[in-house]
Amino acid sequence: MSETGAFAFTVHPRARLREDLARAWRPLGLVPERVYDTALRRLPLPPVTMAGVQIGGERVGHVVLVPFGARHLLSDIEEGRRRVSRAVDRAAALGADVVGLGALTATVTGGGLTLRERTDIAVTNGNAFTAAIVEDQIRMLLPHVSSRTTRPHVAIVGATGSVGTAVTKLLARDSAGARLTLIARTEGRLKALAAAIADDVDVDVAQTIDAVRDADLVVLLTASADTLLGPEHLASGAVVLDATQPRNTSPALASARPDVLVVDGGIVSIPSLRLTGGEIGLPDGRSYACFAETAILALSGHSGHFSLGNPTLEQVDAVRERARGLGRLGFHAAEPTSFGRPVALEAHSAVIA
Repeated sequence: MSETGAFAFTVHPRARLREDLARAWRPLGLVPERVYDTALRRLPLPPVTMAGVQIGGERVGHVVLVPFGARHLLSDIEEGRRRVSRAVDRAAALGADVVGLGALTATVTGGGLTLRERTDIAVTNGNAFTAAIVEDQIRMLLPHVSSRTTRPHVAIVGATGSVGTAVTKLLARDSAGARLTLIARTEGRLKALAAAIADDVDVDVAQTIDAVRDADLVVLLTASADTLLGPEHLASGAVVLDATQPRNTSPALASARPDVLVVDGGIVSIPSLRLTGGEIGLPDGRSYACFAETAILALSGHSGHFSLGNPTLEQVDAVRERARGLGRLGFHAAEPTSFGRPVALEAHSAVIA
């Protein structure tokens, strides 16, 4: 391993179990979906070291697969926590200094809070850098949205979640003239968040996805095993930034609404990044921001837990500073893609003008 520190990152099969398990070992893609659904739910399968990680030509970490699907994690949280804990055990045994919690492995552990008593390995949910990258992407997209009013309207779905709360506060810190609609299910937390930023930005709240209908930019930051956003929800020419895993948009949205642009959210450029032995659904040189945060902490020599529960703005600023210190390796928002394909924001602006 690199002398600068080693890390591990936990992942799990998402909605399509067969497809994601084939990323760990191609022959697994031959097994029927229903077999995986039953096997993962009922069998006490151990975590799997599915890939090695190289950055800057050095081996710096591992990807550890939690053998529990997205729906399994959300429907049986206690079992999900046990399986994530075993994956963290595996990370420690591999010699990792820090472990990052990918996708719903963060959700079921309360953003890592259920692991905060561990002293053998540092834990982060990766949400501080995810919030930073999503904010960078929002500010990149704002000049390309079609405002139906004097100010761009940004709807944040999942606003009271770990990433959503941080993104909301970041946008309020410098609103760039946008007005916000915060969407979440829990009324009390939603109103409290809106009240906390009301002096800094024009903000409304809602509890249903229908509230995005007149938004210029929709930011998806929810934890769900199924597609959430449909073509019927969106205004003409809307831009959607989907930073969810499993993602809450479908490629069918692009064909049903050619006027709408869906941008992949939370994607980071690390040009020298290579995975060996398996892959996590992104090409070499790109990672999810939560993965990138874990790498940043390890490569910059951080010790102790970092982002647990909701990240603070101080943590967002701190991990941004660490990323700048590793600037030779990248660690910045990737060029925009839509379902993995490059997109030209200027072309979308021209279509909706």
